[in-house]
Amino acid sequence: MKRTNTFAVRPLSDDGEQVLRNVLDASAALWNEINYQRLMRYNDEDGFEGDVWDADTGALEGKYKDVLGASTAQQVIRKNSEAWTGFFELKDQYHDEPNTSITDHPSPPGFRGNKDDGRQLKTVIRNTSYSIEWGERSRLEIIIGDELRDRHNSPGSRLRLEVVGDPNWPEYESQGRLDLWYDETDDSFRASQPVTVSDETRATPLADETAALDIGANNLVACTTTTGEHYLYGGRTLFQRFRKTGQEIARLQSKLEDGQYSSERIRRLYRKRTRRRDHAQEALCRDLLDQLYEEGVDTVYLGDVTDVLETHWSADTNAKTHNFWAFKKFTDRLACTAEEYGISVEIRSEAWTSQECPDCGSTERTTRHQDTLTCPCGFEGHADLTASRTFLERQTDEAVRPMARPVRFEWDDHEWSETAYSPVRDSPKEQRTNRSTSDGKLASGETA
Repeated sequence: MKRTNTFAVRPLSDDGEQVLRNVLDASAALWNEINYQRLMRYNDEDGFEGDVWDADTGALEGKYKDVLGASTAQQVIRKNSEAWTGFFELKDQYHDEPNTSITDHPSPPGFRGNKDDGRQLKTVIRNTSYSIEWGERSRLEIIIGDELRDRHNSPGSRLRLEVVGDPNWPEYESQGRLDLWYDETDDSFRASQPVTVSDETRATPLADETAALDIGANNLVACTTTTGEHYLYGGRTLFQRFRKTGQEIARLQSKLEDGQYSSERIRRLYRKRTRRRDHAQEALCRDLLDQLYEEGVDTVYLGDVTDVLETHWSADTNAKTHNFWAFKKFTDRLACTAEEYGISVEIRSEAWTSQECPDCGSTERTTRHQDTLTCPCGFEGHADLTASRTFLERQTDEAVRPMARPVRFEWDDHEWSETAYSPVRDSPKEQRTNRSTSDGKLASGETA
């Protein structure tokens, strides 16, 4: 299984910190130079002939290898090549009319700032050019160039850094290349290490139950299981903070001088906004899968919102799901985390589930107002939970058990916690009171 260790690192001395900053700064400068050559060729500027792959990478590697080491210089250039390859793939998808997954024209890879406005200090180290020792005094060693070794009297050709905290995956079969960067928001150096761990670390589901997830704009995830449990993860507060940061970014952009496209403060806000979203997203996946594993779920059905977005949802909802919630990123994260629990994730169409009445099956007569779905037949229930129930029944071809009272979660910047009016549980398997009526018309009638 592919996993990632993310951790903070600390230089052992002031000289060591200067060496590390020089490595990160030189990596950013190399990225900018190779990116500039490729961008000029992409735009067909005078003096730059050929396509983007004709850039003189050999000369640039030679220019920076004395600071970075040859292997790191090569990795920075390779990562820029991967960014351009990804850009061209997205561009092809954008121009492919049957493919509706890319709605905005992609932009070429960007730069990492300059000395005046501040650079994004970041580098990448080849998997054979670093080593990590885990223990009471964990440490990371990376290869550096001869110029830095001689200037700062670093031992050998390696820079030693202290690792802060414990890894999620201290035992692994192989390691990938290391991303290393300076986080201005936290004023710390951080690293990300992809690893391959043994399949033996994967858990085994306790039963063969099934769950279905409805991805929403205001309620991020509504989940229904074949055991009759229901989980609801609210997103209004999280989205309001995301939007507020976006408004501040727009305000700062409006004050930029002509010819200036960004600033270090704007880039910092973008990074802060993304990190907050990713943290909440990762925590949601972990919290939800903990619940589902204890329920004995071995398969999770996740709705593919692509066709739903085009047909039914508003532009504001699309923006929430595409930009804020980042559906594709959430799907990948959920599937990756589910693998640890031995739970499979299946992507299926959820078209019309948010409009379908679970009692009479109508999709034309139902009305949705905020979180409530009503039907002239008499049904009234929570719209997102009803959608997840309908979605689950479609996948299993079986009626879902009478609904228990849903468990609601809200994000507090650190974890997803049950709201005060949710029932307190001793364990995910505790049987909660069934608040549905005898005819099931209020099966999910609790409103958020």
